[in-house]
Amino acid sequence: MSQIGDKNEQSTGLVQEAQELTREVVSAPFRLRTYRVIRKILIGFILVSLINVVFSFFFLTPKMYAINRDNREMVIKYRILQDRIRTAQQQIEEIRHRDHQVYRSLFSRDTLAVQGIYQEYPSEKYASMEGDEYENLMIPTWKQLDKLARSLYAESVSFDELQQLSTDKEQMTTAIPAIWPMDRSALKSHIGAFNPRRYHPILHRIQPHNGVDLPCARGTLIYATGDAVVEKAHRSGYNGGYGRLITLNHGFGYKTRYAHLDKVLVEIGDTIRRGQVIGHAGNSGRSTSAHLHYEVLYKGRPVNPINYFNKDLSEAEYEKLMENMRETNYETLE
Repeated sequence: MSQIGDKNEQSTGLVQEAQELTREVVSAPFRLRTYRVIRKILIGFILVSLINVVFSFFFLTPKMYAINRDNREMVIKYRILQDRIRTAQQQIEEIRHRDHQVYRSLFSRDTLAVQGIYQEYPSEKYASMEGDEYENLMIPTWKQLDKLARSLYAESVSFDELQQLSTDKEQMTTAIPAIWPMDRSALKSHIGAFNPRRYHPILHRIQPHNGVDLPCARGTLIYATGDAVVEKAHRSGYNGGYGRLITLNHGFGYKTRYAHLDKVLVEIGDTIRRGQVIGHAGNSGRSTSAHLHYEVLYKGRPVNPINYFNKDLSEAEYEKLMENMRETNYETLE
């Protein structure tokens, strides 16, 4: 019995060994086939990638073609935008010309100065576009747009002011300096010219002459050149070389100054009408002989008073006046 049991066990062992060998024989070709399939897939992927690279080098892929088409359209749109900006800028220049030469002349108004409005923005504003493939197209376009925006803003400010002036035109016409500050027949010699770059004969340096000097006899009547309120009325003192001085505030940004007077006939706060006598010409302050130093200031900046005399002159009289202008020395250090 024991022998029979041993034989059975041996038979069972042989069967198991045979089964294991059969599994190994079957699994080996399966792994080999799997490896071959994976290898073929990898080789195929590599070949397709190489073909795609070579093809894309010589030919555009649909995606690249779409990108290039979009880029071409962008360039065309930028060119069209530049043309439209140039056209708009030309139109604004025409409006500005009419503004300065027509509209502001109708209101006797000086050219509007908007501080810094026509200056270009710093280059840092466009730094984000530097280095881009299309920077030579984008940066000039944006600079054009910014210039257009500044011009539009300046004209908007100008027309806002003109709109206000049109509302106050009647009051403005009587307020803006528009007549001589003294009788023209009282002039005794050449008029001292307005000259922001005058070389002072005593100081020996550039010192602006911000008004005109009208030589006349001491005591000559001095008139207000427009409706105003008295801002300063100095009856004594040196006053920075002006001597006895009157300053009138006409509103609308205008002021007038009357210096080297002999007498001051008004008080601070008085309401003055055009043509009203406000003082007598004299020789006070930094002055070498009797005369009236007359200034017109617009928004704090001296402007040439002669440009306002022509409202009270014919063309021939104005030309004769300009011929009569001289660099004179009615003022000195003493």
